[in-house]
Amino acid sequence: MSQALYESKLTSLPLLGRGKVRENYAVGDDRILMVASDRLSAFDVIMGEPIPGKGALLTKMALFWFDKLQGVVPNHLTGEDPLAVLEPLEREQVRDRAMLVKRLKPLPIEAVVRGYLAGSGWAEYQKTQSVCGVALPAGLRNADKLPAPIFTPATKAEMGDHDENITFDQAAKIIGADLATRVRDISIELYQRAADFALTKGIIIADTKFEFGLDADGTLTLMDEVLTPDSSRYWPVESYAPGSNPPSYDKQFVRDWLESVRIDGQPWPKKAPAPALPPEVIARTVQKYEEALQRLTA
Repeated sequence: MSQALYESKLTSLPLLGRGKVRENYAVGDDRILMVASDRLSAFDVIMGEPIPGKGALLTKMALFWFDKLQGVVPNHLTGEDPLAVLEPLEREQVRDRAMLVKRLKPLPIEAVVRGYLAGSGWAEYQKTQSVCGVALPAGLRNADKLPAPIFTPATKAEMGDHDENITFDQAAKIIGADLATRVRDISIELYQRAADFALTKGIIIADTKFEFGLDADGTLTLMDEVLTPDSSRYWPVESYAPGSNPPSYDKQFVRDWLESVRIDGQPWPKKAPAPALPPEVIARTVQKYEEALQRLTA
């Protein structure tokens, strides 16, 4: 296993903030050094143990997809070497896990696209026959493919809180109808292109989450990470079977373990602190991330 990085500690740049996985450092007024740590969050709780090499794998996969999806919408990459903005002694710490990106004004919604019924979408469908206000056919099963991909936005939660699914109309009230329409149409196009490509590599992308921002000129720009197993549900084609949760390449392995763990005879309440991840769960999770990247880029 590679050396794990739970938290970056750079002193040559001002820290803007730490998220669940990433740390952002200011590079002047117009750029950000985005560092992907090896932290993992599940059920919106950050685990106490890192997943060695995860940040580098996520960065490599995000760069792969940014390149693959060029032409649909501008992205936040500057094209510059992220290590060039650091002092020489700090470069090794973030090598292969940093991106130098444009500083944008983030939109306050998450652009979620679902091609299959899973997760919170499946839970909502069972109650209402719809997801985020999008009516769906009757009789669908867990993990069924939808007739067409649907846009199901969410509000961005503070760290430790859960994102809240909202309707398109609610998203339009937050960011304006014209912008919401563009975000929806671009998100569906990005998802469809990625899903079609992934299928040729034996991977189903069941759903994914995009984030967008506006640059100084108001140009809509794809930002943050894109189409990684942290922001998407990846299923291997060969073990996909509707009617239950298919095995996945994302952090579902950790989620399943957390669902099964008992503390003083009780299920973990999905609040911090998280139970310590056993070495075998960490190793299996690393393996899943590596396998997804190898399969996609082979």
